[in-house]
Amino acid sequence: MTRRRLIAATLALALAWGGGFAWFLLHVGRLVPPPPVADGIVALTGGPGRVETALRLLAEGRARVALVSGVGGAAEFAALARRAGVDPALGARVTLGRAAHTTRGNAAETAAWAHANAIRSLIVVTAAYHMPRALTELARTLPEVALHPAPVQPEHAGWRRLAGEYSKFLAATVGLTALEAPRG
Repeated sequence: MTRRRLIAATLALALAWGGGFAWFLLHVGRLVPPPPVADGIVALTGGPGRVETALRLLAEGRARVALVSGVGGAAEFAALARRAGVDPALGARVTLGRAAHTTRGNAAETAAWAHANAIRSLIVVTAAYHMPRALTELARTLPEVALHPAPVQPEHAGWRRLAGEYSKFLAATVGLTALEAPRG
């Protein structure tokens, strides 16, 4: 490949990435109406407000059961309920998933839980910037389940985080996350 073609190809890729990133920013910044009632709720841990939002939706009657995927080893439901301001008795309807360490792991953990609980519709709670990748991974593992996003708007997500998340979304879209080494 000549130098000129290499520069043109690099420029074309950069422009395509930039245009896609602009779409991504518009998509993750839009307001989403409250989700409908569903069979279940999943909260993907990793940032503020996610678990609390999911537990409040469950307390409001938006679903019959919930999964909190990717919970750290020491976390207990009573502390999560207290932080969310919900009744600790809600814990009977909540599964704390401790196996997931990645978004792809969240999807696998959620799929196993959804099949065990006959879930046909699912409210997905995660950060707005993480939602496109989460929905991509979940749709791959749960093609028969209707997914309803309930994004949490974090107070601040820097440009580096947003660009990184967009790049991870692209990797998930083309299936490259299957190449990730499992963490644990």
